[in-house]
Amino acid sequence: MAFFTHLTRRSLAQSAAMANAIKNVTVIGSGLMGAGIAQVAAQTGHSVTMVDIDPVAVGKAEKRIADSISRVAKKKFGEGDEATKFVSESLSRLRTSTDAVASVESADLVVEAIVENLKTKKELFSKLDNAAPAHTIFASNTSSIPIAKIAEATNRLDRFGGLHFFNPVPVMKLLEVVRIPETSSDTYDAMTAWGKAMGKVTVECKDTPGFIVNRLLVPFMFEAVRMVERGEASPKDVDTAMKLGAGHPMGPFELMDYVGLDTGKFIIDGWHKDYPDVEIFSPSPLLEKLVSEGKHGVKSGEGFYKYKK
Repeated sequence: MAFFTHLTRRSLAQSAAMANAIKNVTVIGSGLMGAGIAQVAAQTGHSVTMVDIDPVAVGKAEKRIADSISRVAKKKFGEGDEATKFVSESLSRLRTSTDAVASVESADLVVEAIVENLKTKKELFSKLDNAAPAHTIFASNTSSIPIAKIAEATNRLDRFGGLHFFNPVPVMKLLEVVRIPETSSDTYDAMTAWGKAMGKVTVECKDTPGFIVNRLLVPFMFEAVRMVERGEASPKDVDTAMKLGAGHPMGPFELMDYVGLDTGKFIIDGWHKDYPDVEIFSPSPLLEKLVSEGKHGVKSGEGFYKYKK
């Protein structure tokens, strides 16, 4: 019994040490995902540098983060000194920069959350690889590009993985921790411990298309589109059926409009290119038509449904 107690204590100590090992975090990208990751990291005691080449975008993201942290503080502490202290301490840990290379010189972890373009991501990581310390872990927040393809641009495959957060980051509890064959156990353990220190529930996944959630969700949404293409049901009836029959909070067409039809097309096109023989990764003529007409969903005012701008 004493032996197992010793093992448990050692395991807990190791987890704590790994969580503590990642203190300085650099987030590349100040969009909704990048800003959300930076916010949660700052709230949970990490020193964070949020980077974007566009200073205007950085300024807007900084304001969004401040507003969001204030809402979190009010919900958590109500009004008063405790809420004020939470906001001021969180914001004191957040810095911004437009220089990605300089921002990683003392980073323990770099999380990339920029545009979903393989060439752009590889160019970024290639530059960062030469500037970051040897111990720095690199991670991508990509939702659709293979981690291994991005990691090829670096000389630290053992310190490279995926950290796939979900939008909105401050609210969604899940974090997919993705490892490629070369990812070391120490790197994976450190990423997982950091995710837990961020207050997330972590799940492990290998570098498979879409990881866990999107690998199941995207084909599900596209099969719904194919039902409509075949004339078997309407978008409204499919959405109603899945909400009332399967308990889904949103139907597949509502979800596609929320995510963005252009985003869905981008993901399925990439998977189809890499896996042309996999039938469920086949493009959809109806989706192609809607995207070509500029109907991208909620953000454009129309997708499968119409929305008030």
